[in-house]
Amino acid sequence: MQIYLVGGAVRDQLLGLSVKDRDWVVVGATPEQMRELGFIPVGKDFPVFIHPETGEEYALARTERKSGHGYQGFTFHTDPSVSLEEDLLRRDLTINAMAMHEDGSLIDPYGGQHDLKEGILRHVSPAFSEDPLRVLRVARFAARFNPQGFKIAPETLQLMRQISQSGELEHLSAERIWQEFEGSLNADYPLAFLQTLNSSEALERVMPELVNLDWLSAEAVMSHLNPMKPSPEQRFALICQIAFKEICQKEALINFCTRLKAPKRFQQAALDLLEWHQSLSRFDQVSAEQRYHLIKSLKLLRQPERLSCLIPPTLALHPDAPEDLDNRCTLLMQRLREVNSTTWSTQGVQGKALGEAMEKAYIAICSEF
Repeated sequence: MQIYLVGGAVRDQLLGLSVKDRDWVVVGATPEQMRELGFIPVGKDFPVFIHPETGEEYALARTERKSGHGYQGFTFHTDPSVSLEEDLLRRDLTINAMAMHEDGSLIDPYGGQHDLKEGILRHVSPAFSEDPLRVLRVARFAARFNPQGFKIAPETLQLMRQISQSGELEHLSAERIWQEFEGSLNADYPLAFLQTLNSSEALERVMPELVNLDWLSAEAVMSHLNPMKPSPEQRFALICQIAFKEICQKEALINFCTRLKAPKRFQQAALDLLEWHQSLSRFDQVSAEQRYHLIKSLKLLRQPERLSCLIPPTLALHPDAPEDLDNRCTLLMQRLREVNSTTWSTQGVQGKALGEAMEKAYIAICSEF
């Protein structure tokens, strides 16, 4: 039995990046042997085991054969005779097809280290084209490694186009498409994800709503957002704003988020930006009633996180807006929270009259802004 560190952990270690998750491949073992050693089986389609102490995944070396449509249409074969090189051959990119022995020595049968140094995303074998999910995975890697200048090998991009034209992308679930998209939103350059999908003819099939994105405007606005250390939700909201533009497209935006099964917090961030960025950018110019309408509509006194999420992409869209907009809005919220209903209820003011009195006080404070 031989155990090797594989995949992303080896890649990131060679790049000098922090390694978050470590995956292992076990060569020359059977499921029975793994269980006898205390490993906990979790795999349904192929034997994957959890280390009883570290919680890390250990998979038996395997090969695979295409047996159906989509990324799940594979039959896996595990056997003690399957070699490490055979296991690595089934992986997507050469930079992910390296392994490391326990003594730290590198096993690199497909040139991954060379491609790391050259900044190339290159497929390992023609079997790459059998899995449509790899189009989105390569796009996600293009977003993640954009700062390092990584480019997709022309022959790999051609295979990605062939996959797009084959109809296999239609077999991807919304959940898997969103998972890869969200992964790119954790990177500083999610536009590279979308641009890669566009150049591989996949964008029109998985996210047709974004095909006509104004790439130059998107890049300019994103360059304003990145210094603010945005969250994935803020990046998503800004992309949606550039794609859907006007409040009249609110229903289309909702349909887009629903079809992709985007989590509620992403949809909320996108809708808030679409509807309120104009008013927020001119917050010191609009009337007190308009300020209060924004605060009331967004329920900011109860959900201040919505304002925190809204301000950075608004500033990216409106570079001429006050730089201290966040601080000024925060101070205003603090003033508004000082309004206490007991001021009027002790005087016998109740019901609708109480609400009107508090609203008048809110507007008065907003007028001082």
